Amino acid sequence: MTRQKTTEKNTLELGTYCFSLAAKEIEVSRLFYEKLGVTIFGGDQSLYGLIMKNGDSVIGLFQGMCERNLLTFNPGGNQNAEPLAAFTDVRELHDRLNV
Repeated sequence: MTRQKTTEKNTLELGTYCFSLAAKEIEVSRLFYEKLGVTIFGGDQSLYGLIMKNGDSVIGLFQGMCERNLLTFNPGGNQNAEPLAAFTDVRELHDRLNV
């Protein structure tokens, strides 16, 4: 995907964020979130984990992949994994702020 910058002044469209949760038992976690109305959106539980959604909220459940819970970004994509026409790449923003 080609990185594009926003053209509007003071616009900061980063893309979607996901709460990536370190699940001790992914099946137990999946069942818990399904009881809350969160549904499977993608991923593969047997390979690496599940991506779950409720409205625009995205949760990743990962067993053995991350040591702790993380907030992750998908630069250039929205909550439905569709590309954004323009966005601020969080990696470039990071580089600019860490001069």
